[in-house]
Amino acid sequence: MNSQSSRRSFLRQAGAWLAGVSALRAAAPRPNVIVILADDLGYGDLACYNRESRIPTPNLDRMATQGVRFTDAHTPSAVCTPTRYGLLTGRYCWRTSLKEGVLDGIDPPLIEAGRMTIASMLKRQGYATACVGKWHLGMQWTGKDGKPVAARGSSAGGFRDGRDIDYTKPVGVGPNDAGFDYYFGISASLDMSPYCFIENKRTVGVPDVPSADSRSLFLNQVPGVTTKGFDLHDVLPACTKKAAEFIARQTARQPFFLYLPLPAPHLPVVPNKEYIGRSRAGLYGDFVAEMDASVGTVFDALDKRGLAENTLVIFTSDNGGLWHWWDFKEADDVKFGKITPRGQYEKDFGHRSNGDWRGTKADLWEGGHRVPFIVRWPGRAKSATVCGQSVCLTDVIATCAEICGVPLPVDAAEDSFSMLPLLSDPERAGAVRKDIIYHSLRGEFAIRAGEWKLIERRGSGGFSTPRTIEPKAGGPKGQLYNIVLDPRETRNVYDEHPDVVERLARLLDQYRKQGRSRGA
Repeated sequence: MNSQSSRRSFLRQAGAWLAGVSALRAAAPRPNVIVILADDLGYGDLACYNRESRIPTPNLDRMATQGVRFTDAHTPSAVCTPTRYGLLTGRYCWRTSLKEGVLDGIDPPLIEAGRMTIASMLKRQGYATACVGKWHLGMQWTGKDGKPVAARGSSAGGFRDGRDIDYTKPVGVGPNDAGFDYYFGISASLDMSPYCFIENKRTVGVPDVPSADSRSLFLNQVPGVTTKGFDLHDVLPACTKKAAEFIARQTARQPFFLYLPLPAPHLPVVPNKEYIGRSRAGLYGDFVAEMDASVGTVFDALDKRGLAENTLVIFTSDNGGLWHWWDFKEADDVKFGKITPRGQYEKDFGHRSNGDWRGTKADLWEGGHRVPFIVRWPGRAKSATVCGQSVCLTDVIATCAEICGVPLPVDAAEDSFSMLPLLSDPERAGAVRKDIIYHSLRGEFAIRAGEWKLIERRGSGGFSTPRTIEPKAGGPKGQLYNIVLDPRETRNVYDEHPDVVERLARLLDQYRKQGRSRGA
């Protein structure tokens, strides 16, 4: 055989080999995706984020060693309903009708009909989809008058008791209409009526038993209705069991997406007996320890089915922790550190739920929205690494889309940026987003771009300060912090950098007006 024919033979063989590799890549199964969302878990609650944490979290600590731990991850809102909307849709919630506050357990759906969610996108790609846990994005209930229940119009009126709902009627619109094949869980937080389980479009039993009005530190509930025998202590175990059962039904032949919004450690704080005393942070710490055990059960279920190697797992929280306290003064003499029940809790147990970050759930300060964010994806997400790049929970849908090779429509995921490059090489990859907008309980705004963070108004925008804080005569009208040099947000330099204030204010206004930040 001459050299020319040998060369042709080699090229044919090489071409066949490359074609085979391409075919194998094309045939490689798409990863299963699990998103676990804790409720009111602070940045400092997990030992892998806070060496001084008084709570044992072995499963999440192990997850951090097996994947990428993000240290600059943020929720788009400092409270739960808007964050859940942003996570599932990739769109900031303040673009919807919900401009402040949260939904209650009776409110109609917030996700608009036809809007793409992670579940609906993956379902179209052949995924089996399930949501197990706390929904808190609205369901269409029917009143006893036969009419669809309307929204309250404002969260200022408090949460409704749900006694005027006909629970014998199915849920008109809910998780099953947002792309989920299966749903099991509760309509909202465990401090909101109705107190019952819901499976797909039906309540499990009829919640027609009046529930008590509990206003203690840990057992905080509005009065409402419940099903006979419904016990708050059963909710986390029941959701954990249903999630594990869903995984047990899966095979390698079809990928799946499981969204697991856990009801813990949000109020009411109800750890089960076997977890009481597990932590050195009281009942709250024990509840976090039980939540960590739930995550361990999910990992065990994956191992039993042999699905762990092809499963992308994301763990995070819907906002910062509630159990936090500060005792310093800002430059304008607004005092923080008033001893509230939550503040007294921290003094008693020495545990800082949000670590060194200022503020608490609901606030625009870092403690309100900087959260744990851990990704485990064997063979793809680099193990035992830490990523300091900024990401937002709205970025999950764009990441899933890129993994599946799905182009995002113009009218979907308007505020989502793929973080896929940060998973494979988190130490070298550049920034995937240039800015993030934060939103508070009271509907106030902040924007972060690089080292700078601008808060439009005075105060926290949430729980840590009064609703209205007027600046002193001649004082700064808003807040500007250099998050790199002053991560605890102790020094407001608003008046010292008018050019930065103007630039960020203009950018924030632009994003609000144009309806998107992706592709802007």
